[in-house]
Amino acid sequence: MPPMAKRTNEQWLSDLRADASRRETALADLRADIMYGLPYALRDWLSPNDPRFAALAEEVTQETLMRALNHLDSFEGRSQFTTWVHKIAARVALTELRRRHWKDVSLDSLLESGEGERTPRATADHEPEPEVTAEQADLLEHLQRMMMEELTAKQLRAMMAVGVKAMPLEEAARRLGMKRNALYKLLHDARLRLKRRLAREGLSAAELLAAFERR
Repeated sequence: MPPMAKRTNEQWLSDLRADASRRETALADLRADIMYGLPYALRDWLSPNDPRFAALAEEVTQETLMRALNHLDSFEGRSQFTTWVHKIAARVALTELRRRHWKDVSLDSLLESGEGERTPRATADHEPEPEVTAEQADLLEHLQRMMMEELTAKQLRAMMAVGVKAMPLEEAARRLGMKRNALYKLLHDARLRLKRRLAREGLSAAELLAAFERR
């Protein structure tokens, strides 16, 4: 059983906007409900028995409470209030897990180990034909060569981290010593350079993606 008394959506909003004891009681109940749901929400990524889970759950719960309180006006009532809060908690938790995953990985190491490590998603269900695999490898090598030739050193590090290795934007920005908006512009300019290079060679991004969809 969830460790809290049930409230309607209207009661949650009213209590969380109230003064003093009503608000504190609602916050305590909401905190307990978030903690209760996190083991289920994170079951595919982190076991509750993992030594890291307790600290993560505490951090996620605090951040979720702050976000929920700051965005009460955006709750539209299309679901249960607690369902809405649990979705916030799940997003916060997964973002934090990704950040921690990349904490001790250097951007230089991504460049050193970048070639040949990304598996085309065409291989997810069936093995592609040998000729398709060879074509995909050639295209990937060609794309990596274009990146090396067209991008500045900083653009290349950013693209390898975010575009190739899927490092969270916030973590890549921290590693590069940039603001998020500045990194976003850096990536935007890098993509424009690559698009122009592709156009000069008579290729398009759509054609590259299509090659990795074939099986």
